[in-house]
Amino acid sequence: METFISVVIIFGVLIAIHEFGHLIVAKKSGILCREYAIGFGPKLFSIKKGETVYTLRLLPIGGFVRMAGEDPEIIDIKPGHRIGLLFNHQQHVNKMIINHLDKYPDAKLITVETADLEKDLVIKGYESEDGDLIEYPLDREAEYVVDEQAFQIAPLDRQFSSKSKTARFLTIFAGPFMNFLLAFIIFVVYFSIQGVPSNAPKLGQLVENNPAVQAGLHQGDRVIQIDEQPINSWQDIMTYVNLHPNSQLTFTIDRNNQQQKIDVKTDSRKGPSGKQEGFIGVYAPTKHSFVASLKGGVTQTYFWIKQELVGLKMLVTGAIGLDQLSGPVGIYNATGQFVSQGFLIVLNWAAFLSINLGIINLLPLPALDGGRLLFIIVELLRGKPIDPQRESIVHFIGFALLMLLMVVVTWNDIQKVFLH
Repeated sequence: METFISVVIIFGVLIAIHEFGHLIVAKKSGILCREYAIGFGPKLFSIKKGETVYTLRLLPIGGFVRMAGEDPEIIDIKPGHRIGLLFNHQQHVNKMIINHLDKYPDAKLITVETADLEKDLVIKGYESEDGDLIEYPLDREAEYVVDEQAFQIAPLDRQFSSKSKTARFLTIFAGPFMNFLLAFIIFVVYFSIQGVPSNAPKLGQLVENNPAVQAGLHQGDRVIQIDEQPINSWQDIMTYVNLHPNSQLTFTIDRNNQQQKIDVKTDSRKGPSGKQEGFIGVYAPTKHSFVASLKGGVTQTYFWIKQELVGLKMLVTGAIGLDQLSGPVGIYNATGQFVSQGFLIVLNWAAFLSINLGIINLLPLPALDGGRLLFIIVELLRGKPIDPQRESIVHFIGFALLMLLMVVVTWNDIQKVFLH
């Protein structure tokens, strides 16, 4: 249960931040955002603030911001429709009642001749069969009411497609960017608590029942030399110890401004190269400062972005196969392992997943943010937009292929976690 709660919280935050990036830039660009949703499927909770409905849905596997102009409008008022009109104090239509007219006795009933809800914002119609054609101006924030649910109209200048290429690009890019920003903030918090690794010639945290503790070394000891080798950095300590597995070493240290010599018998383990290397069970020293934490946040974020790109390159070139990818089951299993190791490890894992989500979404594949950005770039190069219907078809096909890939990856996870 602890793992499940952790997964829901982590993914909920990552998705919420990602979609918030889209939402805030869209609103700043003047785009009408109809819904901000966390999850897919049936609604569990919804609340409307301003012109946006904020919803929490059943399946916590994604989210979306529904912007006006991305999809066809919910309803098209055609000639011959009998609708009801309600007016504001300026005598502009602020509500168009599409059905259940009997529930709105104060509405003025008309038979529609024409309705322009995007450009001129007027609706023309007849109050009676032999009456005159009357033009009714629409309020820019007018709503049409269907089955007693209100939906705000979207004038052309409030629609996503009407905005400049720069505004649309930034609106789409803001989602992945917020994931990178979140990862940076998490790393800053992590280093503020844990401290930033330092290259000073000091001993950091010592591991119980290992040579350093058994010999009497203390955290914070400054190493002056080992045997006859002068020591000027943490890297010097590690290099000398690694080169001497199962050896007796003499550490000259400074502790509380007093020098002393301590003999340490190193252990051995297999190093990255496959050869035996020495170790004594000591972590690197750390330092605590806000500036150092900021630098650590930048460095760590850059490092993991670079690692993700290297991994993608290996996947494309065939250096690693699809069987090496992890999906929801694999992530769930890994999260369970990290939860058992403590809060700080989970923080690091959440930052990594946030970077992963940002990178994946920037891939130039249909249905992903990167695919939508690619269409904007193609529009810039062509000098004209791509037909929206064709773009929608490409995104639909891309989404179907992504779901197929998800099935394959999930099956790989099941085999690795449960069958091996």
